[in-house]
Amino acid sequence: MQNIVDSLRKKGKIYKKMQEIMPRELGIRNRIKIFKATDISGYFWAIFAVSQKSKLLMKDVRKFEEIYTKLTLFYGHNFKHKIIFIDAPLCSKAKEAFAGQGWKIQ
Repeated sequence: MQNIVDSLRKKGKIYKKMQEIMPRELGIRNRIKIFKATDISGYFWAIFAVSQKSKLLMKDVRKFEEIYTKLTLFYGHNFKHKIIFIDAPLCSKAKEAFAGQGWKIQ
C-alpha cells in the first residue's frame, strides 16, 4: 500500500483515509488489491492494484468493471474517481476501453 500512496502523493493526491478491501469480502477470487480512499475534498476513490505476468486484455477490462460494480453495491454509493495500477503489459484496445469507462491508468 505504501508504494501506491507514494506514487499518488507525487502526483499531488492526498487522502484523509485509505482502507484496503479484501477481495473475498466482495466474493472475488482474483489476486487484486482494492482500496477505498477519501480525499481531502470528501470525494471517494476506488483504487485497484494488479500485478500479473501476462498481458491485460479486453476480457480483463470486463472483469474489473464487474469488480467495480460489486464494490459500489457493497458500499452503497458510487465512487468519483477510479484508478488502476497495472504492472503487466496492456493491450491497446484494453487501454482504450479503460479510458472510455472512466479509469485512470497508472
